[in-house]
Amino acid sequence: MIRLGGWTLIQRLRNHSRVLARIGRSLRLFGPMTLDVLRGRYRPVPWPAFLWMLAALAYLVSPLDLIPDMLLLLGLADDVVVVGWLLTRVDSSLADYRAWRARQDGVAPR
Repeated sequence: MIRLGGWTLIQRLRNHSRVLARIGRSLRLFGPMTLDVLRGRYRPVPWPAFLWMLAALAYLVSPLDLIPDMLLLLGLADDVVVVGWLLTRVDSSLADYRAWRARQDGVAPR
């Protein structure tokens, strides 16, 4: 096995796949959750999820970055890392909504 700083390459890929899965899950659930909140079907309003998503969107459109986008590869990489981290926070904030939705659908929560 290939070792990188005490981690095998496979372990690193597994960690990244979990993070990517959380990001995808947050993006898939945020729209339906917003509709359920607006229609009054889901309460309490998950304000942290809205704030984390707002922060992610603001970071994407803001001209202020940790690393300027003029440094093409590094500038884009910092956007991906920061927005990805913010979207994992969105996913964490949606845990109660996921459980509620699973009860509505009659399936076990993930």
